Amino acid sequence: MIWKPNVTVAAVIERGGKFLFIEEESEGERVFNQPAGHWESGETLLAASIREALEESACRFLPRHLVGVYSWRHAVSDTTYLRFAFCGDIDGFEPGRALDAGIIRAVWLGAEELRGCRDRLRSPLVLRCVEDYLAGRRFPLDLVAHVA
Repeated sequence: MIWKPNVTVAAVIERGGKFLFIEEESEGERVFNQPAGHWESGETLLAASIREALEESACRFLPRHLVGVYSWRHAVSDTTYLRFAFCGDIDGFEPGRALDAGIIRAVWLGAEELRGCRDRLRSPLVLRCVEDYLAGRRFPLDLVAHVA
């Protein structure tokens, strides 16, 4: 059997002490996540983070740094995720843009608000990325290299 993790990207976007999150439907529950999703064939990890932020929040994301690379195994599905989390800024908004299926809304939450709803996070990676961002973890984008 060949084992392969699901590679995902996430956009950590902070403005005025609040972070952009997506409230979405997952496994029959309403949960919070960063704008995040799967890395698709033919794109860079940076391009994937930009695309996912746009598809899930209608915000144009401009990555500035890598916050971290995380692995997590979902105990129920036995799926392992490898997440590349980037932080950056919003570089515009596309009002009226249809969001991905399952997205309920984009919402801004402070770190304390997020800590207070741990049971509503899509995974423990959501809070871990915020905590690492708040701790000042920032790595240059060229740490992630795509070699042709």
